[in-house]
Amino acid sequence: MPVSTLPLNPVRGPRGLPPLGNLFAFGKNPLGFLTRLRDDFGDAVIWSLGPRRSLFISHPGHIRELLAAREDTYEILEISWAFRQITGQSVILSKGEDWRRKRSLVQPTVRPRQVRSYADAMVECAGAAADGWRDGARIDVRREMALITQRIVLRTLFGNDLGQQTEALGDAMDVAEQAVGAELRGIGLFLPAWVRTPSRRRLLAAVATIDGEVHRLIGERRERTGAGGAPAHAAEERDDLLTRLLAARDEEGRPLSPKEVRNEAVTLWAAGHETTSTALTWAFHLLARAPEARARLEAELQDVLAGRPPAIDDYERLTWTQQIVKEAMRLYPPVWLIPAVAREGATLGGARVPAGTIVWCSTWTTHRDPRWFPEPDRFRPERWDADAPDVVPDHAWYPFGGGPRTCLGARFAQVEAALVLATLAQRFHLDLPDTEVPPRVGLLLQPATPLHATLQRVDYQAEHAS
Repeated sequence: MPVSTLPLNPVRGPRGLPPLGNLFAFGKNPLGFLTRLRDDFGDAVIWSLGPRRSLFISHPGHIRELLAAREDTYEILEISWAFRQITGQSVILSKGEDWRRKRSLVQPTVRPRQVRSYADAMVECAGAAADGWRDGARIDVRREMALITQRIVLRTLFGNDLGQQTEALGDAMDVAEQAVGAELRGIGLFLPAWVRTPSRRRLLAAVATIDGEVHRLIGERRERTGAGGAPAHAAEERDDLLTRLLAARDEEGRPLSPKEVRNEAVTLWAAGHETTSTALTWAFHLLARAPEARARLEAELQDVLAGRPPAIDDYERLTWTQQIVKEAMRLYPPVWLIPAVAREGATLGGARVPAGTIVWCSTWTTHRDPRWFPEPDRFRPERWDADAPDVVPDHAWYPFGGGPRTCLGARFAQVEAALVLATLAQRFHLDLPDTEVPPRVGLLLQPATPLHATLQRVDYQAEHAS
């Protein structure tokens, strides 16, 4: 039946303990708890997180309807004080007219044409990292991926590499990400803003480090372009995201304020850096345990690139590379939970949803649902082949959300992940132990333990050299 008419028949889930509801079970193992809701109760389950009534949905039809809903029906949930400290009132948390204005100003900075212009920087930063690798050396995969994507986003966002400060900013963002995860899993979710736990104090110190550098960069750019902001032609003189944010004007000719520029810049930085580095980390972990997939990747890189670095025009031809990234993001979606709040008159699947209900969907449970993905826990990039027999329903895979609030940086992240993977994999194998690594739930799904890889140089046959 059409997605829009898929009936919603919610059932009551596990009983919680007033006034915290199911907080302890959720906080102890969020992924396992949500999976049990799906498996034990069905596609629509009523539960409680604290005193708030919650509805967890698992069917792609309901998820599509929720994410496509009008703003007067469902609104974004400001679930975490910690998260707001990082992003501020950026487009990701804005509502109503404020959201529409900011989205119209930010969206042009990450359109396909702009992403295309950033491809060289993506490949150059990945190549520079590989230049420093040595055959037989050991690396921390997550840290290396984070440093590469950090340099990419700083170069494309701010137009330069911050040198040693790059690592300090990466460490600060890591502290902030862990603080958000800790708050999501515990009583901190309900603490008032004035309470300063040790985790919150660490978060504020990390945000201060981030803000200090970001404000310095914004100030320098504004000085070069005039106190009133960047002139209309500035984006043509420098092709980075910060210049475009400063040059952006709404329909009334108003620019983003300095605080708004900070919020959007940090949000784009966090999304472009953390999301892609996480996806790449999991991709290399999965490839190390799948020799046939890795051999097919090497063959594609030899056939398409013939030993030269990839370029943006190669992206569409690197189909297997793209499928590896897509499958890694299916198994380990960086953003694993999406909440929304029902407003008065909200419905879902034709059923009334009481105002104030928090409606949740999880990429983790949907991406691993055997109804949509046979052998859901297996790494099978071939499931995304053009002629694959299994049809994946709309919104059974949605790592970037959906509807009007689809992640603005989705194209940037997908191109970046594929080009970085291709650049590194054509030069080195990353050999990791053949062991299962559980995810750690934070703002993103990160490996719970360090992933240390031994580098093995790839030697291309002479006939493949250009």
